Amino acid sequence: MLFIFLGVLWGMPYLLIRIAVGTIDPLVVAGSRTLIGALLLLPVALHRNALAAAFRNWKWLLAFTLIEISVPWVLLGHAETRLNSSTAGLLIAIVPLFAALIVSKLGHERLEPRRMFGLGLGFAGVALLVGLDIHFSDLLAVAATIVVSLCYAIGPIIIDRKLSNVPAIGVITASLILATLIYAPFAPFLWPTELTTAAVGSVVGLGVLCTAAAFMVFFALIAEVGPARATVITYVNPAVAIVLGALVLSEPLTTGMMIGFPLVILGSYLGTTRSRPVEPNAASQASS
Repeated sequence: MLFIFLGVLWGMPYLLIRIAVGTIDPLVVAGSRTLIGALLLLPVALHRNALAAAFRNWKWLLAFTLIEISVPWVLLGHAETRLNSSTAGLLIAIVPLFAALIVSKLGHERLEPRRMFGLGLGFAGVALLVGLDIHFSDLLAVAATIVVSLCYAIGPIIIDRKLSNVPAIGVITASLILATLIYAPFAPFLWPTELTTAAVGSVVGLGVLCTAAAFMVFFALIAEVGPARATVITYVNPAVAIVLGALVLSEPLTTGMMIGFPLVILGSYLGTTRSRPVEPNAASQASS
């Protein structure tokens, strides 16, 4: 349920960001998003006395903020002004592959053949979903998006390995506060001359749903299935984004989308489920 809920919440930004950056600079969109999220979560964090514990781990908190929020949100916002959505979606889908390789190299998890097959199947499904309309003419934007994917793979590992003893609400709120402070000095120079109702509504949706609510679900998902498996959510996000695009913006549904969506679901399942432990009786019978 956490996986499905987060897939919907983080499938929405593709649509909302597309509307928002039409009149608002990507950095202002990111800063407004973190500000709204921080304001919503701050009363809860203060009530639970969770901020002090988060700021005591300020080095890892700052690292998580830069890697998971500040750097990738700005890079992705600018990259999407140069790349089409298909290219960006496929590149972001590399996240679970990066995460699986990192945790296996660190010795935290074993990369089983079934998981590798599931990750590859999910990636193939994303390729079909985006229609293979891939353009790599702007190599700088492509490189920026790959950096975003790497950041999204490292962020959950920091949470799981370095900040797991800190209340989730404290980490999320403190990170959003730090990110807002990082963005704030640049915002006056990039403030839009015109604000449309659609753009403002999209930014509010990004802050409330895709930031405050989504991060709470994301931390719960990391605690439930681990950092590498949690990143497989990036396979589902493009599928949700395509459905929303078809419903809201009347974008076409292709045959590749119809084939790719089931592959994404199956790949996500195979890439995230753990193998069942061997029963003692079965193990003794096999050894005999």
